[in-house]
Amino acid sequence: MSEIETTIATDLLTIGAVTLRPKEPFTWASGIHSPIYTDNRLTISYPAVRTRIADGLAALIKTQYRDVQVIGGVATAGIPHAALVAERLNLPLVYVRSKPKDHGQGRQIEGKLDPGAKLVLIDDLLSTGGSVLKAAAAARQEGADVVGVAAIFSYQLPALTANFEAAKTKFVTLTNYTTLIQTAQAHGQIDADELALLHAWRKDPAHWQA
Repeated sequence: MSEIETTIATDLLTIGAVTLRPKEPFTWASGIHSPIYTDNRLTISYPAVRTRIADGLAALIKTQYRDVQVIGGVATAGIPHAALVAERLNLPLVYVRSKPKDHGQGRQIEGKLDPGAKLVLIDDLLSTGGSVLKAAAAARQEGADVVGVAAIFSYQLPALTANFEAAKTKFVTLTNYTTLIQTAQAHGQIDADELALLHAWRKDPAHWQA
């Protein structure tokens, strides 16, 4: 675990953006029972946290996607972070809607995105990658060269890796599920039995039981 991974994991836990309940699981919209609930939209309300996230994402992008020319926010939660990162990197900003507008010019991508522009998309959370990969597909339809995705947090689900590999798209995150639950245990927020339940869920969420 790197320092930035641990720092951001601690931030998410401290402000309540991530809640761990391995013995009283949540139910996702998909019907899957989950020991974790994440609402990274909370991060924008904490200046110190959002600053660390923006600085971290900017540094990650400069290291991993050196040829980036445009920053794109994935609607809606990725947009404020993308704006902060674009400002730090002095790059153009666009954002991608979940679907084209049903009025006006019917745009799905807002802002100027030239054909061939090397685009990095920013989102707040990666679970299976479905929404951000749809955004990447929309950007590619407009002629953009999507060089990769950057996000705050990943559940590290097997489906995420498989979906990104199938889409031939790279992703990086500031922190991840493994770091977060280990950080939670180090802070005394979960015990060893709960840690084991959390590890088991990530390996097979569809068949996991508390």
